[in-house]
Amino acid sequence: MSSRPDRAQGTYYPFRKRRVFVPDGYLVVGQITSAHGLKGEVAVELHTDFPDRFQSGIEVRAGDKLTPMEIVHARPHKGNLLIQFANMASREDAESLRGLWLYIEEDEAAELDEGAYWIHDIIGLDVVSSEGVALGTVTDVMATGANDVYILQPAPGINGGRELLLPAIPEVIQDVNLEKRLMTVTLLPGLVDDPAPSAIDTAPKTEADPETEADPAQKNE
Repeated sequence: MSSRPDRAQGTYYPFRKRRVFVPDGYLVVGQITSAHGLKGEVAVELHTDFPDRFQSGIEVRAGDKLTPMEIVHARPHKGNLLIQFANMASREDAESLRGLWLYIEEDEAAELDEGAYWIHDIIGLDVVSSEGVALGTVTDVMATGANDVYILQPAPGINGGRELLLPAIPEVIQDVNLEKRLMTVTLLPGLVDDPAPSAIDTAPKTEADPETEADPAQKNE
């Protein structure tokens, strides 16, 4: 008999130069970064646009084992939250939670506005210009405050092999087709250093409307 602990099935996603494990059927909403004070509170880095979901009595799941954690109270702190979980009464208790990711079930996610997408849906998309030139693949999403920035691993011959940064603004992002796993963009001046190659034979080769799953990087809300 194996003594290995049970662990949910899931996928690793790149996020801010880290690999984040996201269980199947769940979204990331935060990460416990440190203990705070002496009575069991923890500091939580938010990975959701809906911080109001952290309310007294609400349950989230923590870590790879999806341990249920009930929120006793939550309060703002330096742009993130301080949270007291049930049965966490000391700094030692809080320290035991350091580094754990917090999840909710996908069906508990807030409804998105039209034209908005989960990060895990954006990661992995092939990106082409409006002229049909293959530009690369989205590998990460960076939050800047004003707007998100999509980070691309460039296609051969694009941007001298350097990462391509595309602001997630309407002037750049023309279309997102999740079924085809394809994003179409307009390149504004200065976004690419090298002249764009010919569109001939540069678009990604795909089968008829393949559907794959990309994560929140992090599959998050």
